[in-house]
Amino acid sequence: MQDQVNAIPEPKRVPWNKGKLTGAKPPLRPKHVWSIRTKLQIEGRARDLAMFNLAIDSKLRGCDVVAIRVEDVAAGGYTADRATVRQKKTGRPVRFELSEQTREAVDDYLKASSKRPGEFLFAGRRGPNRSMTTRQYARLVSEWIGSVGLDRRLFGTHSLRRTKATLIDRRTGNLRAVQLLLGHTKIESTVDILVSRSMKRCNSGTG
Repeated sequence: MQDQVNAIPEPKRVPWNKGKLTGAKPPLRPKHVWSIRTKLQIEGRARDLAMFNLAIDSKLRGCDVVAIRVEDVAAGGYTADRATVRQKKTGRPVRFELSEQTREAVDDYLKASSKRPGEFLFAGRRGPNRSMTTRQYARLVSEWIGSVGLDRRLFGTHSLRRTKATLIDRRTGNLRAVQLLLGHTKIESTVDILVSRSMKRCNSGTG
């Protein structure tokens, strides 16, 4: 009887990535960026519009986007032309420019939310003194992606991070500039992203 109990096989562990598409997420195309921005504007979602625009312009990782504080982008009460944020992964600061539409979106959000220096720009459900979690941010990105008819499985938070850098790479071919924009410590990391993007475009039959 004991042998029969011992002979019961253990349940097989299900791989975390079963049924999921893994690998580098492709960047958004300009038309996708425009569509998401327009939808968020029409729906009056000031926070989401500010976050989306800021994520595109900053090219930051999700963990750094949610950790942005008011003074990082609007120390003087209004959104600055340029901002500097220290990356959590590398510990190094990365500098980026904010477009006019991003500055307007952030200013509108600051006014509507009455945010003040010292506070997280994007607070989460845990209270005003706690930042939004990366998981909540990822869910929002997935929602934005799906709202314009894109496959949520194909795109993610890194798609926003790579969008502007990819456009610059296509226009200039300056690999060093892209490395600085993404805040990579190694040029190989930048090459990996651009190669992954190129291979995805070839495999999908897009030019």
